[in-house]
Amino acid sequence: METKILLPEDKIPTRWYNIIPDLPGPLDPVISPRTFQPVTPEELLAIFPPAILEQEVSTQRWIDIPEPVREIYKLWRPSPMFRAHRLEQALGTPAKIYYKYEGVSPAGSHKPNSAIPQAYYNKQAGIKRLSTETGAGQWGSSLALACSMFGLECTIYMVKVSYFQKPYRKSMMQLWGATVHPSPSDQTNAGRAALAENPDSNGSLGLAISEAVEDAATHSDTNYALGSVLNHVCMHQSVIGLEAIEQFKLVNDYPDVVIACCGGGSNFAGIAFPFLADKAAGKQVRCLAVEPASCPTLTKGVYDFDYGDTAKLGPIAKMYTLGHDFMPPGIHAGGLRYHGESPLVSQLYAAGLIEARSLMQTACFEGAIMFAKHEGIVPAPESSHAVRAAIDEALLAKEEGKERTILFNLSGHGFMDMTAYDNYLSGKLDDYEYPLEMVQESLKHLPKVEL
Repeated sequence: METKILLPEDKIPTRWYNIIPDLPGPLDPVISPRTFQPVTPEELLAIFPPAILEQEVSTQRWIDIPEPVREIYKLWRPSPMFRAHRLEQALGTPAKIYYKYEGVSPAGSHKPNSAIPQAYYNKQAGIKRLSTETGAGQWGSSLALACSMFGLECTIYMVKVSYFQKPYRKSMMQLWGATVHPSPSDQTNAGRAALAENPDSNGSLGLAISEAVEDAATHSDTNYALGSVLNHVCMHQSVIGLEAIEQFKLVNDYPDVVIACCGGGSNFAGIAFPFLADKAAGKQVRCLAVEPASCPTLTKGVYDFDYGDTAKLGPIAKMYTLGHDFMPPGIHAGGLRYHGESPLVSQLYAAGLIEARSLMQTACFEGAIMFAKHEGIVPAPESSHAVRAAIDEALLAKEEGKERTILFNLSGHGFMDMTAYDNYLSGKLDDYEYPLEMVQESLKHLPKVEL
């Protein structure tokens, strides 16, 4: 029985999969925060290059991957898929557990799959600098890497609680040449306003987005890059699932359930969307998005129009949201603290085509440590949600006495997140379930959009 299922370099996908043509209906338009009408291309060209905008709205099912991007992908792609034999034995389950391991990228996560093409398209458009936000630091380090490869400057607004919780992520970004500010910062109007209101603010992804968008919009040589949520980011990540489908063919197997953690949605979309294309063609497969109970966007949010950022600078989209001024607790799964959800993932969830589950962080760390003891890899705190859900699915198969094939996305390693594990092992990590009444309070401030 194989442990590593490997593909050669010539099997790196040549095209990304765009799920938009296969959605159950058309996406609602993106709305301008200034006019409250559908956003115009001119407004978005202030922060995005033309090629990215074309991908964002494309209705083509397949988009060619530029050869310079594929050449850089060769540094780590195709990523390995593993059969978790030792974990299966420890659980005593009849289930087969596979995981796609994205921690082999230079930045240690799946995020370079989109950072590389975004930097490439901006370089082609003559842009000199990119600005962005980051939560746990996985996206920030990935964009710093990508900018270094294409000779671009990079400015990163890192959510303040993560800036101090994860100092070595900051060091990675700086090593690759990026400038990193803790958000809220004194570099932007949005940051200064937040600091005036609360000098001790932990920050949020929504606020860091506001700072990065403001930076890009006020500098003609600078564009904005986003690491999740948007359609083109989900599409770039589809290389994960496309490779996994080919790897399953090598072992003559196919998953009954595909699992990934879910913050803004790119991680989940990357592995699940290609399998959802199979599902639309008649395959029986469940796709499960797993989020923290402290930031329960899908499981407690509402499906409505909302701003993508706290300062209301970015476009308004229809998505599952906890409210743009939602301020999450300082959980260690920093990449899962966004108030909203990808419009693509949101529509699929609203249509009942995918499932969602929220988990407490101590249960996730417990699962991550069990995984590490048997499989050897220390998962990122974000990825631990997928690990925990996969273990739960395997235990359910044991309880039911049924065979089941489980695939989850191990979207990154946790070697830069050992403070979180230290806190868990010393009993300092608490569970927190975001109260429904606080969600309801935040949702009172949604924009009124009438189409």
